[in-house]
Amino acid sequence: MASEGVFSTAQRTPTKVAAILGTTGAQLPYGELAERSADLARRLRHRLDEGDRVAILLENGLDYFVAAWAARRSGLRYVPINWHLQPRETAYILRNSEARAVISSPQVGDLAKDATAETAADLQLSLGAPFGAFQALSAVPAAPAVIDREGSAMFYSSGTTGAPKGIMRGLGRQAAGTVGPGEALMRDAYAMGPESVFLSPGPLYHAAPLAWTMGAQVLGGTSVIMPSFDAEAVLAAIERHRVTHALFVPTHFVRMLKLPEAVRKRYDLSSLKAVIHAAAPCPPEVKRQMIDWLGPIIEEFYGTSEGGFVTVSTAQWLERPGTVGRSVGAPLRILDDERRDLPKGATGLIYFRLDMPFEYYNEPEKTRETLFEDMWCTAGDMGYLDQDDYLFLVDRKSNMIISGGVNIYPQEVENVLTMHPAVTDLAVIGVPNDEFGEEVKAVIAVAEGQAPTPALATELIAYCRERLAHFKCPRSVDFVDAIPRLPSGKVRKHELLARYRTGN
Repeated sequence: MASEGVFSTAQRTPTKVAAILGTTGAQLPYGELAERSADLARRLRHRLDEGDRVAILLENGLDYFVAAWAARRSGLRYVPINWHLQPRETAYILRNSEARAVISSPQVGDLAKDATAETAADLQLSLGAPFGAFQALSAVPAAPAVIDREGSAMFYSSGTTGAPKGIMRGLGRQAAGTVGPGEALMRDAYAMGPESVFLSPGPLYHAAPLAWTMGAQVLGGTSVIMPSFDAEAVLAAIERHRVTHALFVPTHFVRMLKLPEAVRKRYDLSSLKAVIHAAAPCPPEVKRQMIDWLGPIIEEFYGTSEGGFVTVSTAQWLERPGTVGRSVGAPLRILDDERRDLPKGATGLIYFRLDMPFEYYNEPEKTRETLFEDMWCTAGDMGYLDQDDYLFLVDRKSNMIISGGVNIYPQEVENVLTMHPAVTDLAVIGVPNDEFGEEVKAVIAVAEGQAPTPALATELIAYCRERLAHFKCPRSVDFVDAIPRLPSGKVRKHELLARYRTGN
């Protein structure tokens, strides 16, 4: 449809709501989004050139869309930054991306000031009152007109195994704010459109929440965001705003399922047409319980920021429990460590054929390690294909435990322990063992009201052994206050591993 696009919607129906803050009901109409993003775009392009990087360091809020659309509509690359990072981690991304502008707010002002103290960003803008070197928008000159050129997101990998890497692609080919391949997939695969109300409780600095909420706006729908994830608040927002589509990670599912049944039944969720999940493997028992609760509307996709998209419906998953589905568009291959194709059923590294090339910015060696034959890319995930080309994830290669020469995949163990009533969160890792090289350890955060006792550790090991081969199960359990996770739901396993290597 020629008139599709966020700015076409703003012209036709300026009072239609583009975004809602789910907890308060605060709204951002399309007309205001278009006007404010155009103003910010002119001020950015007065100083910046096409393709320059603009870092966005903002809390979840309606202004996030103003900042992202300003960069996207003016041929710039926007770099969302996790505001939970430490100043040195934030400064690393600013330096590595060579961001020339930083957009922030007083709410994260201390982090913004500390992180930008020694960076080369020469334009620091505040969406709110000025602070430190961050200027109010009105104090910055503006270019005469908006440059109508599609920009591009430059997300940084989540850093679960080390320093994050900037994923840089070419700028978009379509007119700014119109339907591209990602939005077309949302429309065609999930029936998203002008009547859709799309909820994402995840942080907007993460790839999927930002891409999907902006995608809903491109398609003329309304995006609902949350300041942070709260299980009951999400249910209340679905009821209040008559949400039709929602995007979660498995950790969100677990926390919603662990609400008392009376709380879950309190809210009317009948408006939901598709509940989509991604970002991490979902334990089969968790998914079954979600299907039992909400019906056959649970949709899953697997993809990476680098490329590739695999999707599975409820019906397909029930026929093949555990699958993440079949590839949409780009073909995939399963290769061994020597990059040889493996037969169906054999576990290896998952490679997608890229439609659009990318590079890890300023990381040529890491780019070469990831790419094979120029256009085949892996993010380090392992899996296998069945006879009908349905993909099954196993784990990340970097997470694999080798004990006595046997490969053990922590995800399989985590799937078993996740739904134990005493467990609120967990991670399974390999720790040194003099005889076997490594042994399996479960690191557990216990549910409220549970005592982290030796008896509970013994119970959890026995629970696992009833369901899995003994060699896969933990030989020890440690209890912690919290598992180090990114807000995307991914566990920062390198932090846990470092803790056990250093003994801290």
